[in-house]
Amino acid sequence: MAAMIEVGAAFKDNLQQMPPIDGVERIDLIDGTAVIASIENQPGKQGSLAVYQYLKRTFDILDARAAEHGLAVFGEHTADARNRPGAHPNIDRLLAIAAGGVPLRIAVIAMPTPRA
Repeated sequence: MAAMIEVGAAFKDNLQQMPPIDGVERIDLIDGTAVIASIENQPGKQGSLAVYQYLKRTFDILDARAAEHGLAVFGEHTADARNRPGAHPNIDRLLAIAAGGVPLRIAVIAMPTPRA
């Protein structure tokens, strides 16, 4: 398990403390054996990708404790997600798990290695 970051109120400050996402193609969220969601490494999703990768390294499983920490990491975006359900699906997922939803496994999928 990795050490937890010192969570502040601003998401951008929290994001700066996270491990880089270079080399990550996507994150898969798994319920049992089924992938129920993926977060791609693309603009607009890289913050969520970094948070979920960090949660995997820190907690291994996405349970209520990990979800609560993730909500703190998302900072001001968590309040926006509470006020606008559906606007932030990756935060909505954390809210559901923190409220007693089924824990999920997090799989970090590496970028394919280029062939020489």
